[in-house]
Amino acid sequence: MSDEYFYGVTLSSSHQSETWDPEAKAEYPRSNKLLIRQALLGPDAKPDELNVVQVETMCLQDSIKIPVAILKVGETRHARLDIEFPDAPVTFTLTQGSGPVHLIGQHLLGALVEEFEDMDEMEEEMLDEEEGDDSQFKEDENKRKGAGKRKANEDEDDEEGEPKGKKSKMSNNAKGKATSPKKNAKK
Repeated sequence: MSDEYFYGVTLSSSHQSETWDPEAKAEYPRSNKLLIRQALLGPDAKPDELNVVQVETMCLQDSIKIPVAILKVGETRHARLDIEFPDAPVTFTLTQGSGPVHLIGQHLLGALVEEFEDMDEMEEEMLDEEEGDDSQFKEDENKRKGAGKRKANEDEDDEEGEPKGKKSKMSNNAKGKATSPKKNAKK
């Protein structure tokens, strides 16, 4: 359903900023997602120089600018990021240092918007079918509950098939068992 492509960009003093915006170039509507896996400091980076990579993207209500990697020769040459950007545009900027800093990840190119609409229709149909299945399940469950109640009533009968309760006292008397002495004293 989606295609996955390698994504890489190098930021340096000569190329300090790069914007990922596939929607501006797209000829047909598809969903896009960018995953940045790691930032690597290039082998010709200057010693004792901090290299700061900042990202600018949209959050819930506004745009946000925030550093995502700080790299230094001899201390940190790479950083595992695993950052997902579901919305374009995303701008990466080398705000400090001369780099080079390599950003590596994947560009996920999703299905056509029409395919998503078809999926929504299919999900609605599946939900309708499940609701129908649920009502059938409830009917079957009610039948089983009714059978369970009948079975419980049958279990209340004693061994000879006579129901328990008032009649069981009479059956005890019929078997030759005497009633309690207190009851005989009152009579």
